[in-house]
Amino acid sequence: MPDFSLEEQYGNKVCGIDEVGRGPLAGPVVTACVFIPENKRNLSFISGIRDSKKLSRTKLEYCEAYIKEHCVWALGSCSVEEIDHMNILQATLLAMKRSFDAMPETVKPNMRILIDGNHLPQNMPCPAYTIKKGDDKSYSIAAASILAKLSRDRIMEKLHEIHPYYGWSSNVGYPSPAHKLAIKNHGITEHHRKSFAPVKAYIDRKITEPSSARYSTQQ
Repeated sequence: MPDFSLEEQYGNKVCGIDEVGRGPLAGPVVTACVFIPENKRNLSFISGIRDSKKLSRTKLEYCEAYIKEHCVWALGSCSVEEIDHMNILQATLLAMKRSFDAMPETVKPNMRILIDGNHLPQNMPCPAYTIKKGDDKSYSIAAASILAKLSRDRIMEKLHEIHPYYGWSSNVGYPSPAHKLAIKNHGITEHHRKSFAPVKAYIDRKITEPSSARYSTQQ
């Protein structure tokens, strides 16, 4: 279970950053940065914060509402075009930096940053530390994972309304069997990551055919 041990270890004025969406075949990668002030750490909703993958949608939305009300937070993202241009790792790190950059200037002085994973973004404006499995250890990182997940899920749910064949309302772009079958049967969209193997394989197959890879605009 997460707690505030890492926040206390690094000096109390600590924010957490986490990402959602490294593995999907479609959609942006989204990050969140969350600072939980010391005077908010004893509020009852804190004990319900977990790694977003371990919470139901109802619990995610419950925690999200209180995080947004009582904490300082910001989101960052990188588009499909940026992912294809610079690769998913570099796009994720850039999105992490963007989420911190979007935080209010008033909270940035003397801040420390805990980042889930083992890669640090470049040129962070204050000390930053990587924490493996950080969303299981730090409330700040776990809170960031909740905001990032719900933000990205909602993006994919809206895209599902335009492109319903891919099942993005449930798989949110991850390479589920149904999603990969839909690519085979219906082609790709402008929201697919063309540098990712299953999408690239589809494009390569179409190059060998008379017409180039088609893009789905309305399913």
